[in-house]
Amino acid sequence: MLVLGRISDDPKAHYEQLKPLLDYVVPRMANVGIREGRILMAHDVQQMNSYLRRGRVDWVTETAGTGMLLQQGSGAKPLLITERDGVSQYTTVFFARRDSGIRSIDDLRGRSVAFQNPYSTSAYYVPAADVLDRGLPLEILLSPMDRPAPDGVGYLFARTELNIATWVHKRLVDVGVMSNLDWQNPQRVPLAFRADLVIVHETPSYPRALEMVRGGMDPKVEARLREVLVEASKDPDAREALLQFFKTTRFLPIDANSEHALERIGSGVKRIRAEVE
Repeated sequence: MLVLGRISDDPKAHYEQLKPLLDYVVPRMANVGIREGRILMAHDVQQMNSYLRRGRVDWVTETAGTGMLLQQGSGAKPLLITERDGVSQYTTVFFARRDSGIRSIDDLRGRSVAFQNPYSTSAYYVPAADVLDRGLPLEILLSPMDRPAPDGVGYLFARTELNIATWVHKRLVDVGVMSNLDWQNPQRVPLAFRADLVIVHETPSYPRALEMVRGGMDPKVEARLREVLVEASKDPDAREALLQFFKTTRFLPIDANSEHALERIGSGVKRIRAEVE
C-alpha cells in the first residue's frame, strides 16, 4: 500500500486533486511490491507528523515551509521539487506605499507588516525569518490600529493576498508581503493600487512546492516513486492527473541551490517557532 497524505481544511476538494495522480503512480510501482493506493488527510502539521512517524503516510505534497516542519517533526525527507504552472522557484517581495518613507527591510523597526496566514511559506515563514535575521523582533498586534514597540516589528495575518495589498494601500499596515507571482497578479494586487506601491525588498528564490516522503521508507520504493514522478511529465497518460494535482507541470530533482534554500527555510522555521510562536 502507498499512502499519499495532505494537510487539508477541505478534504473532499483535495481528495479529487490527489486521486488521479495516485491512480497513475500505483500500477507503475508493482515491481517494488505496491499493489494499492490510499489517501489520508490530516487537520494540521502535528497530525501529519504523527502519521509520518507511525508510517501511516508515505508521501506528502507540501510547500517548502511546511515541508521543513514535517522534516523537523517526523524525519520526513524532500524527494522532488514540484513545478506548478511552469514555475518551480519563486521569491517573496516586501512592498510599501511609495510615500511611506520605507526603502528597505531595515526601515521596518517600529512599523507593522501584514502576513497571510500562519502556514504560508511565501507570506509568513520566509519573510518572518528574513525580518528576524535583521535583528528585528516580531510581535503580534491586536488589530491594525495597534502599534508595535519602537524597536520591534508588529505583524498581523490578513488571510488573503488582496487583503494584504488593500491594507498597505489604505495605510492600515506599513508593509505587505507575498510571492512575486501573487505580486504580478492583478486579482491579488489591483492595477488601481500598483502606482502607489513599491517593492522595498525581495528574498532569494526557493522551491515553490515539494514532494516529501517519510523517513524509513524502503529505499527501493522511494527510488521507484522518484523515477515514476520524474518521468510523468513525458507521458501523455499523466497529463490530466498532473493538471489535477495543483496544476503540476513536472517534478524536478533537488539541486544544490534548492537544497541550500531549503536549509535556510528550515533554520528560519525553527527560529520562528522558538522566538515568535
